[in-house]
Amino acid sequence: MNFPSNLKYTKEHEWVLVEENIGIMGITDYAQGELGDVVFVDIDPSLSAVTKGESFGSIEAVKTVSDLYAPCSGKIIEINKLLADNPEVVNSDPYGQGWMVKIEISDLNELNDLLDAEEYKKLIGQ
Repeated sequence: MNFPSNLKYTKEHEWVLVEENIGIMGITDYAQGELGDVVFVDIDPSLSAVTKGESFGSIEAVKTVSDLYAPCSGKIIEINKLLADNPEVVNSDPYGQGWMVKIEISDLNELNDLLDAEEYKKLIGQ
């Protein structure tokens, strides 16, 4: 299992990569493994903003459907269009091409509540 140290993690198994005030969000390698084969990612294309801790879409796998929760708040600047036709990329590359949304982060202080890689590993018993 992969735990990139340059990411911040949520207890709900989402990650965010922060570059200045831009955040790229997705689900963790652990989460995709628990879900199984991803068959659909549902993010409303008209969604304009996300709020920390609130659902911004859902991910459907063979086993189950799970909500996607925002690690931080901000204005959506891009939704990963690749996932519409290739949702399985979330399984094969959760930290790369399997990202979900890019946002302009509205409050960088919200990141202080997130876990680093070591804390996330402890959370899932690694």
